[in-house]
Amino acid sequence: MRASAFALAVLAIAAPALGRDKPVPAATPAGKPVDCIRVNDIRESRVQSDEMIDFVTRSSKVYRNTLDGACPQLGFERRFSYRVSTSQLCSTDIITVLTSPGITRGASCGLGQFQPVELVKASR
Repeated sequence: MRASAFALAVLAIAAPALGRDKPVPAATPAGKPVDCIRVNDIRESRVQSDEMIDFVTRSSKVYRNTLDGACPQLGFERRFSYRVSTSQLCSTDIITVLTSPGITRGASCGLGQFQPVELVKASR
């Protein structure tokens, strides 16, 4: 696959607006943080807050990314785009919040390292 194919903006649609007030799920580290994950391995992204995104892979592994700082409106909008020039999304890449109405570009923010985690099951 050509690298130019990855230069297209990738839209990450996260959870519907109904879950906006949910607390961030607890997680425990499941290995050493990595700088990059393969774009083709990402099944979904779950925006947890203005500072945190969980990336779920096709194999159901979860990578928690804590951004370099709070990204305005990310936790409210729960959707973002990114542009990559390789087949990987890396800690050096930038995400851009997509705001409503329609799809308007909001704040752009830097990613942090991708920490593999195991989500703590909520007790009932």
